[in-house]
Amino acid sequence: MTAISIICFVIWLYFLMVGYRSKLGFFIFVWGSAGLFIFMMLWLRPVVSVPFSQLVAYVCGLVGQATHLFESYAKLGVLFVPNAKSASISLYIDLECSGIIEIMAFTAMIWFFPVYKTMEKLAINIIAIIWIFAANILRVFIICMLVYFYGSNIFYVAHSIVGRLVFYALSIILYFIVFTKSQIVRQKVGGFNYAGNR
Repeated sequence: MTAISIICFVIWLYFLMVGYRSKLGFFIFVWGSAGLFIFMMLWLRPVVSVPFSQLVAYVCGLVGQATHLFESYAKLGVLFVPNAKSASISLYIDLECSGIIEIMAFTAMIWFFPVYKTMEKLAINIIAIIWIFAANILRVFIICMLVYFYGSNIFYVAHSIVGRLVFYALSIILYFIVFTKSQIVRQKVGGFNYAGNR
């Protein structure tokens, strides 16, 4: 935690308070979410990145053991995927693969989203962390499965296209339910309500 980052944090808090006093909802959401994400990346990411990568590798290892498709070296954050047809590969669960960036982005947004109350935000945040974590495990499993059956030549397609499509499709579903649908459901325009919201 450097002096510059602390000064920036104080400035961020000041403008956030100005936004609250002025009742600038959109400004509070954008400024608050962006700032909280940046400060989590600066201060929290270095602390949680390695343990979280190890956790992802460990859970993936349980899936790998159950399916006999790959092995995990959780302490190193590495997955070993054998293949009889081509060279076996080792996958390192780094910051990008851990899902920590997506979790922090969601966390930053939910805490400044005005639709929910505090306890709702806490519950949704916990559920979303589990959702994103599970989506990431599924993504890594699909990558490992494709490499296991089709060899190391398919790794780029599996990692950069197929895995990301699955992960981001599940993320879009989460964001739609939490942010888009909830705002429509709780929004009242005149005498009309969203269907099912009485």
